[in-house]
Amino acid sequence: MMHQASISVRTLYVLSAIFIAVVGVGIFMEHYEVLIIPAALVVFWAAFFQLDYLILFITFCTPFSINLEQLEIGGVGMYLPTEPLLFGVLILFVFKLLSGRSIDTAIFKHPISILIYGYLVWMALTCVTSEMPIVSLKFLTTRLWFIASFYFLAVHIFSSRRKMKAYLLLYFFSLICVIIYTVSRHAQFGFDKDSAHWVMEPLFKDHTSYGAVLAMYFPIVIALLMQRNMNVLMRVLLTIGFLILTIGLVLSYTRAAWISIIGAAMILTALLLRIQIRQILIGTSIAGAVLLVGWDDIVMSLEQNKQESSDDLNEHVSSISNVSSDASNLERLNRWHCAIELFKERPIVGWGPGTYQFVYAPFQRSKDRTIISTNQGDGGNAHSEYLGPLCEQGVLGAVWVIALLLAISNLSFKLFYQLKDRDMKTLLTSAYLGLMTYFIHGVLNNYLDTDKASIPFWGFIAILVAIDLYHGEESAAQSI
Repeated sequence: MMHQASISVRTLYVLSAIFIAVVGVGIFMEHYEVLIIPAALVVFWAAFFQLDYLILFITFCTPFSINLEQLEIGGVGMYLPTEPLLFGVLILFVFKLLSGRSIDTAIFKHPISILIYGYLVWMALTCVTSEMPIVSLKFLTTRLWFIASFYFLAVHIFSSRRKMKAYLLLYFFSLICVIIYTVSRHAQFGFDKDSAHWVMEPLFKDHTSYGAVLAMYFPIVIALLMQRNMNVLMRVLLTIGFLILTIGLVLSYTRAAWISIIGAAMILTALLLRIQIRQILIGTSIAGAVLLVGWDDIVMSLEQNKQESSDDLNEHVSSISNVSSDASNLERLNRWHCAIELFKERPIVGWGPGTYQFVYAPFQRSKDRTIISTNQGDGGNAHSEYLGPLCEQGVLGAVWVIALLLAISNLSFKLFYQLKDRDMKTLLTSAYLGLMTYFIHGVLNNYLDTDKASIPFWGFIAILVAIDLYHGEESAAQSI
């Protein structure tokens, strides 16, 4: 045995010497990319032996990730370093499934998981009928690696309360660094509205996606501050972080994000008043019917608002309903009209996942075009998390999104009234409200094709399911 041990030590020395030699030669030859090797070896080791730590590492890296396409490198739309790592995790996940070394089967049988299966299957079918199959296949692949990593694997990881909080904290503290970077750049331009659109580049593509993510984390930080048994240093850091988050949210000039926070507060009020989800749905349906009946009068009223978006926050808020001269609002209406026309053309299977920006241009009406309209396929998507799937995947595309929203809400309301553990109920509520800020924001924009929004979105859903599967009985037992 001593002989075998000496061979192992000798092998380690040899491999270490080879590694040092390779790095040394690389640096001497000015090939500094060899310095990536240590990090690559650590990632490789974590992928096979500590996958949960790799998921948490990806979480921490996400706010710092950069899109190569945005930097005009190779014309490839890929976020580094997150998406290559997520692709590797997806391969490992599939390998685990095929080899029978799966995660807890209860996760796969959960109603939310079953709903996600239908969502992915329908998306795969519409890839086959897509106008641009390669584009749609890439879209499906990115959606798969987000869901595999930050839903299925994350639910398993979040069976540990400690790792659930680690996931939330890691993303938050790296997001705070991004906010400090953005506000610092913004200060150089006097915090004006125009520079607020781009000062977060290249870490975020624009102020709307930046604002959406900040809004998602607003209830999360409040929940973390309410946790008991937290040391003083962490509480101080979270308090400072919350102040920075609030400043970043205000200075983002993202009107949809502000609206989503108000909407989440209204939902929290409904939870605290113990209003049932059925009553909320009935009220929403009645409100929708009233909007449809009086739509013409509403539009006429909105057209009287001439307030442009402005550096003044009060004027900027007032411009939300300006559909007569505000270019941003008018362009959004243009995109929505194109999405509806695309849907009318192919109502069953749509044009294919991810294809909207490449096919919508011919459907623009001249009277709807604005100074920021484009025909180049580079102007973004349908600006709606509901109309986008509707035109790209047909009527069932939108149905799956709405069904997921309803299932998440039903689960959250049920758990809110059942849980006895205050800390776990607070985390549940914050994850649900964070998701609702995105669903509300999703009426006006959609960002699930980006890692910045997808990782918290699917991660928050994983938190809800993990609480349902692993922490409900634990909470009840503690109360007894």
